[in-house]
Amino acid sequence: MNAPDRYERFVVPEGVAKVSYERDTKIINAASFTIEREDHTIGNILRMQLHRDENVLFAGYKLPHPLKYKIIIRIHTTSQSSPMQAYNQAINDLDKELDHLKNAFEAELSRHSLRQ
Repeated sequence: MNAPDRYERFVVPEGVAKVSYERDTKIINAASFTIEREDHTIGNILRMQLHRDENVLFAGYKLPHPLKYKIIIRIHTTSQSSPMQAYNQAINDLDKELDHLKNAFEAELSRHSLRQ
């Protein structure tokens, strides 16, 4: 079987950055971010969050190969923002959203367990 070991899906190799940034030399305010050891789950969530930003003209991702565990996110922004700013803002917004979801879940869980 030519599939990599299971741990390779999650463990970032030594010397490899989790996220790398590459500016596009042909299009102004465009860049690609390579995120190691992630898949469609993070790619789609991040893409949708980027689409909520009014300064983002384009946001998309691709999984280059099913056996290579990385995604490439492409971002093109207006002149009022940079791809790096849009990426950081999207990550921060998702962090806040997930924190809110966790707190709401825990509150509901404790409310439910008090009734029993």
